[in-house]
This record gives sequence, structure tokens and C-alpha cells, in this order.
Amino acid sequence: MRYAVLGTGIVGRTVATRLLSLGHEVVIGTRNPGATLDRAEYAAWQRANPAAGLAPFAEAARLGEVLVNATGGQVSVAALTEADAAHLDGKILIDIANPLDFSRGFPPGLDPVDSDSLGELIQRTFPGLRVVKTLNTMNCQVMVDPGRVPGAHTVFLSGEDAGAKKAVRELLYSFDWSEHSVIDLGGIESARGTEMLLPVWLRLMGTLGHTDFNFHIQGANRTE
Repeated sequence: MRYAVLGTGIVGRTVATRLLSLGHEVVIGTRNPGATLDRAEYAAWQRANPAAGLAPFAEAARLGEVLVNATGGQVSVAALTEADAAHLDGKILIDIANPLDFSRGFPPGLDPVDSDSLGELIQRTFPGLRVVKTLNTMNCQVMVDPGRVPGAHTVFLSGEDAGAKKAVRELLYSFDWSEHSVIDLGGIESARGTEMLLPVWLRLMGTLGHTDFNFHIQGANRTE
């Protein structure tokens, strides 16, 4: 499979590394490839992962069979607009971003929040996309290596397209998430709930002093 990972930060690079390790083709989407390569941390990652491509958002989206939104949540719609709707229609977008709003400092708030979500905003703005919200409730290292957290823990799915969610579920299994760890919350509006877990996650990070933790829904697999 050819994945286009939109976003060059630590989240995008971590997911891209895992995809490459599984034998997928990966192209990284960015606003300005030259400026991205001038960043020392990205240049070092590119040297370590020479098979990964780097292209402007539109070219990356054109090449990708499946897209991953790893951009900052406040700029996700702008990045996807640059990617061009013509390159998005009919494709799965795995949205792992959160709409963190740092305008009032740290800890950040969320915008949109409560009566809307980034996942819904993306789906509404680009109706041809098959948006699946997932993996946004944990650190990026846990996203691709759930074994970093001992015991059972949970990853959520939100989206309107059953086929897209099935494909994303299979990708999660390839990341070593177990069948019982995946909870499908329903339509894309349920992304409101998972995005609103982020303030709790940030407080936990501060309290615990590390990021190797995750949420677990006890009783999720109870049988009547």
C-alpha cells in the first residue's frame, strides 16, 4: 500500500517509520520540502529512512492510496486544502490529529470542541474523503507499538464509512493492536469525545511524568 503521511513532526515521522517497517511505500507531505529538509531533525530522519518520499501536500495526496493526517490540528484544513480535493475524493483519511489551541498558553484548549470536532470539520469540508478518526488519544510511540503500555488498553474508531473503518482496523492490527482493544464508537461525530480526552491526557502526562500510558475501557468485551 502507498501511504501519504501529511505532516513532518514527530507524530508523522513515527507513523511513517512504522509503515515503512511493514513494507508499505510512504511519501511525506509538507508545505515546503526544501524548508523541511533544512530542519535538522527531519533531515536526520530522512537519512535514516531513505525509502520515504517527500513532496508538497498536493503531490503527496495524489500519490497516496491512503492518507494520514498528522498535521497540527489548527492547520489541518489548510493543509488538506493545499492537497487539493481532486486528490482526496474517494480516499481514506486516517485522522490522528487533535485541534490543540495554544492561544492561551499551556495546557492548550481545543478548537473546535464540544458541539463539533476536527474529525467532523474535515469530513464536512472534504465530503469526498472517507475520514476515520483514530489513535489520537495516546502518544505517537504507543500508536505504533501498543506493547509499550503493559496490559490491556484501548484504541477508538470514529467514522461514517464502514469499509474505511474496516481497512483502518486491519492497519491497527498490523501495528499489533489486538482485536479486543479496538472499539468502534460509531459515526464521525463521536470524534468529539475522543478529542476531548486530550485535556485529561495532558494532565496525566504531567502527573505521571511520562507518556507510556493509555486509556482502557474495562468491561468493553463483556458478554451478556
